[in-house]
Amino acid sequence: MTHSTDSLRFETKVIHAGIEPDAETGAVMTPIYQTSTYAQQDVAVHRGYEYSRTDNPTRTALHNSIAALEEANFALAYASGMAAIDNVLRLLAPGDHVLSGNDVYGGTFRLFDKILSGYGIEFSYVDTSNSRAVAEGVQENTRLIWLETPTNPMLRISDIAAIAGIARDHGAWLGVDNTFASPALQRPLTLGADIVVHSTTKYIGGHSDVVGGAIALNDEELYQRLKFLQNAIGAVPGPMDCFLTLRGIKTLALRIAKHCQNATRLAQFLADHNAVAEVIFPGLESHPQYELARRQMDGPGGMISFILHGGEEAARAVARHTRLFTLAESLGGVESLIELPAPMTHASVADSPLAVDPGLIRISVGIEHHQDLIDDLARALSKATS
Repeated sequence: MTHSTDSLRFETKVIHAGIEPDAETGAVMTPIYQTSTYAQQDVAVHRGYEYSRTDNPTRTALHNSIAALEEANFALAYASGMAAIDNVLRLLAPGDHVLSGNDVYGGTFRLFDKILSGYGIEFSYVDTSNSRAVAEGVQENTRLIWLETPTNPMLRISDIAAIAGIARDHGAWLGVDNTFASPALQRPLTLGADIVVHSTTKYIGGHSDVVGGAIALNDEELYQRLKFLQNAIGAVPGPMDCFLTLRGIKTLALRIAKHCQNATRLAQFLADHNAVAEVIFPGLESHPQYELARRQMDGPGGMISFILHGGEEAARAVARHTRLFTLAESLGGVESLIELPAPMTHASVADSPLAVDPGLIRISVGIEHHQDLIDDLARALSKATS
């Protein structure tokens, strides 16, 4: 039986979209097709699957699910978010220019600056929360505008629709890393983006137990090119990884709602704390793109960045003294995490114009009880500033 999901609400899509009972057994949950190859009916005649680098039924279900959630025609899954970004950049040729946001994940900058620039692709960086700066940064050879919104780690918000118009006017693609928002809060393709990328390790998987990435898009020609690259390069997830990601997707709507509720409460607590100099959270009216975030997103997300009056020394002390907030990289899982981006996730931008304030703290707010999380931060702030 085929479910039509076009008219379904998001909470229903995460359960049903792209997922069908197994044709052979009727299994409700997508089976883990733990196989590398498939018996063929004749020479080069098969039933849609020939080798699991090319396609695997469990991965197909994940493709279908992510496409439905992003309101896309097509989706592809990868072994990591960085593999997905790398696949997108392989659409380009030497001499092409990428206009990137100047506040992006450190691994993205490392890929651009330390690897791909050596193959003749040109990169420049602007504040994509300023659409005018984006328009002014476009060059004759700009082929791709790349942005994160919210950004990592400063949580700036970019106007996707406005920048999509700029990209169209200059014959460039707009690629959006939607990891921090997830399709539960934001669907960039509906705002005019050409390509959406996720680290499915984060909110989509949601349980800190699987690494993966994904691309979603509408253009069939682009999809065919990316599908060819996916197979040729081979950075694909295994069936167990796909299964775990599919399992995580089923609770995405519920989890994101709780992440947003908890983060809103914690952001207000931090804003009211006398040890805190600045709180960066799209759900606070003090955020410079607060109105845009309300218009473009269905919620503020679960990420908060903040700076203490005591600077880096105090920040390190807070990170050492939390109990419920685990000192670790990554984000988007059910458990709360804390980190200092400058020496951790963004160490690769340390000697660049994208360098992060060493005193910045980034927290990924989990789905624990909000008061326990507030108490944990209060205790750590007290110890760090006493």
